[in-house]
Amino acid sequence: MLTTPSQLIPEPVAVTDKAFYKQLGQRIAERRKALGMNQTQLADLLGVAQQTMAHYEGGVARVAVAMLPILSDALGLSLEELIGVQPKKAARPAAKKRGPAPRIQQQLEAVAALPRSKQRLVSQVLDSMLAQTSR
Repeated sequence: MLTTPSQLIPEPVAVTDKAFYKQLGQRIAERRKALGMNQTQLADLLGVAQQTMAHYEGGVARVAVAMLPILSDALGLSLEELIGVQPKKAARPAAKKRGPAPRIQQQLEAVAALPRSKQRLVSQVLDSMLAQTSR
């Protein structure tokens, strides 16, 4: 049987988890306040009592894992932002060839910073040079 948020009973926080839940509660409270909500309004959205919401924000009670997606949605945060984890950067696809040397990469970035007209000029010079070397 699936448990709805209103059926979840908050568990007391273990000593080892106290810092995590304290910080989570602070993030919840800060975001709730930034959205102009009071604890009762957020508690109603989550289907919990205002007192339970106060315990979540105070780090006294653990937020159930099943509640996290609902809470992140209500606060307009990603799960990573809600729990305070930096999202991992997407892994680069495996390159078939070795990438450009660092010096060339720096030059490409410098060209990208130029105005469009100057970028076209550099592109024309490169095209000309490449055409000469391929002969």
